[in-house]
Amino acid sequence: MAGFVQIIEYRTSKPDEIKALMDDYSAKREAGGEGPTPVRGITCADRDESGRYFAIVEFASYEDAMANSARADTTEFSARMMELCDGPGAFYNLDLVEEMKYP
Repeated sequence: MAGFVQIIEYRTSKPDEIKALMDDYSAKREAGGEGPTPVRGITCADRDESGRYFAIVEFASYEDAMANSARADTTEFSARMMELCDGPGAFYNLDLVEEMKYP
């Protein structure tokens, strides 16, 4: 099964600013229409630990993810996001092994 997932764990006291940054980045990428883009992305807030978040981004392949990461706009977005975080983020790079869908 092909696929690649990146999970970014971060802490912030500015979730609304990060959401606005993510929305702006997505809109600009969609308007540009060039290069590999994520297949899907979700953001989750930890119910047990206030201020802790996870961004989960799925790509069609590892190669697409690395090409996306190499883009200047992605580098700029990442730097701006980390400025809004309360400390460094943690990045997890995962090969998609199995996908299960439920009715």
